[in-house]
Amino acid sequence: MSTKREPTARQLRLAVELRRLREAAGLSAREAAALLGVNSVQISQIESGTSGVSEKRLRRLASHYACTDEEFINALVAMATDRTRGWWEEYRGLLPTSFLDLSELDHHARYRHDVAILFVPGPLQTENYARAIFSNRVPELTADERELRVRHRMARQVIIEGPSPIPYELVIHEAALRIMVDDRAAARAQLSRLLDFSEADHITVRILPFALEGFARAGSTMTYVGGRVPKLDTVVRDVPHGSVFIDSEAMLGVFRTRFRKIEEVALAPDRSRDFIHNLAKEL
Repeated sequence: MSTKREPTARQLRLAVELRRLREAAGLSAREAAALLGVNSVQISQIESGTSGVSEKRLRRLASHYACTDEEFINALVAMATDRTRGWWEEYRGLLPTSFLDLSELDHHARYRHDVAILFVPGPLQTENYARAIFSNRVPELTADERELRVRHRMARQVIIEGPSPIPYELVIHEAALRIMVDDRAAARAQLSRLLDFSEADHITVRILPFALEGFARAGSTMTYVGGRVPKLDTVVRDVPHGSVFIDSEAMLGVFRTRFRKIEEVALAPDRSRDFIHNLAKEL
């Protein structure tokens, strides 16, 4: 007997946003169901991501919830009606679900901002750098599992070097550039790749050197992914067993401000390129 697939992070985000709209309108699930002419179980299924919702029904719900933000409603409709089966689907059942959710998030992103402290972020990693990262994972991966993750990580780089790359801004600490996850040759290759990407029009790389004052503003890694509208932005934080997606408006505002403050104290892009170039010559 086949089992029902768990909703993806994108489907859950749609469900969360619809529940937020209902709660903001001061309606219970039973009251919303009555307005729609369905039973409350259907509303609960929609708001848990276990059942889809048509464009017509979604727009009716938005109207009942007194939501007049047409751009936001259109973005929700796009989420509800999207039938994309992306490249990441070939990894379903082979990799943890969080890997697929991140790939789907990348695919729909309008832009991405990263703050990296200890490692070069995935979108800019060389294959050897990624392999070294996965080789030192605890508990240890089998050779097949490691290579599968490396292949997936390389495929995710389509967001910045594919046919339709998104704007990408990276603030990276000097520590991440100096930590050798593999040997010197791999470190030089990684710095060279970082330099090449920093020359691209859609990519901005800024360095936080050790000598910089005000480092407390950049105490941990973060990824900020822009959605179709700001309300649908997402912050990704790493945790021991995967990733956590943060999507409350209040916290999104905090992380937007945090990124800009970190960006302000980092070296300018041209000085950052010089910094990386000089560091590469030391190896």
